[in-house]
Amino acid sequence: MLTHVPPRIALGASSLSLVVLYPYMKRITYWPQFTLGLAFNWGALLGSSALLAHVDAPVALPLYAGSVLWTLVYDTIYAHQDKVDDVHAGVKSTALLFAGHTKPVLAAFSTGFVGLLATSGYMNGQGAAFYALSVGGAAAHLAWQLRRVDLDGRESCWKTFASNRNLGGIVFSGLFIDYLLLTSGVLA
Repeated sequence: MLTHVPPRIALGASSLSLVVLYPYMKRITYWPQFTLGLAFNWGALLGSSALLAHVDAPVALPLYAGSVLWTLVYDTIYAHQDKVDDVHAGVKSTALLFAGHTKPVLAAFSTGFVGLLATSGYMNGQGAAFYALSVGGAAAHLAWQLRRVDLDGRESCWKTFASNRNLGGIVFSGLFIDYLLLTSGVLA
């Protein structure tokens, strides 16, 4: 006998197809980082569904799409450290696709991420701390990354890729301070 599966469980289970598909994408397309972004950031949809019993589309969809763009940025930087090996192995990546145009393309993706993060925050009623720290901080950090990274230097690519943990902390800090201000009554 089949019972009704709650939508949040079905949504969570549906992400497994992306997880299974990702390892094969390097052989099929120059956009495996896009598939990785779709899989890694599924939590933007799932978190909304788990908390609210539905996906709050005006908040969750811009967050999801923006986070996919962020994944394209950091994983393309990561892929640049392996580009010589990837050519010899016959696998594809956005690093190989964008080649000498990588920085302008990543600047566009970064701009998209920051804009969609701001849109998600606006739709969620976030306050000034979110915009100053999360959005402004993310924009500054991404600009720093693109200025700093040497796409032909493995160590530079690794360090820049790893600095994205800091970007996640920057976004979290604005959300957390916004939450503290709201719950303390400062913003009431």
